[in-house]
Amino acid sequence: MFAVLKTGGKQYRVQSGDVLRVEKLAATAGETVQFNDVLMVGSTVGAPLVDGAAVQAEVLDQIKGVKTIHFVKRRRKHGSKRTKGHRQQLTVLRITDILESGADSTGVKVAVGAGSVGGVAVAAAEPAPKASAKAEAPAAEAKADDLKKLSGVGPALEKKLHDAGVTSFAQIAAWTEADIAEMNEKLSFKGRIEREGWVDQAKELAQG
Repeated sequence: MFAVLKTGGKQYRVQSGDVLRVEKLAATAGETVQFNDVLMVGSTVGAPLVDGAAVQAEVLDQIKGVKTIHFVKRRRKHGSKRTKGHRQQLTVLRITDILESGADSTGVKVAVGAGSVGGVAVAAAEPAPKASAKAEAPAAEAKADDLKKLSGVGPALEKKLHDAGVTSFAQIAAWTEADIAEMNEKLSFKGRIEREGWVDQAKELAQG
């Protein structure tokens, strides 16, 4: 039996025993993770996901992909040119099981991208009492970084990022190519993230 799963903005057709590389997940070698975004299992097609279906996989390794070169040249009398290399961080997986139902009660760690908050697939339970907004606000403010330290970011751009839920250098440092494309589209940055090198700057700033 095969399944089609979605992770890192890409789709993969897999079956038990397959080894594949996906964009980096928040997991370590030896762990078992579960993908709940399953678009198809056998002849069952989701709308858009197959309810209760999941794909489980063992994490084999965390690696870096082949270096890609990004070259920009401006055709002007005193034009500039810039060359930048990038190696995408990847996770190597072996597919161990394909579930047609019961995904919510397996107890296996849910596969999430690096920098995201993960969880465990468990049966639905009573929601925990929510803390008051007044109690949460100081904690949220304490974690916010001064995003204006990034090249080309002023108060207006910082507000746009905050409105999109981006408040720390760690979040930006963990952006994948898919995340960058999404933010460029969502906030109309038109390639500014790559031009200004926000991800590299955020990595340095996050380290203090």
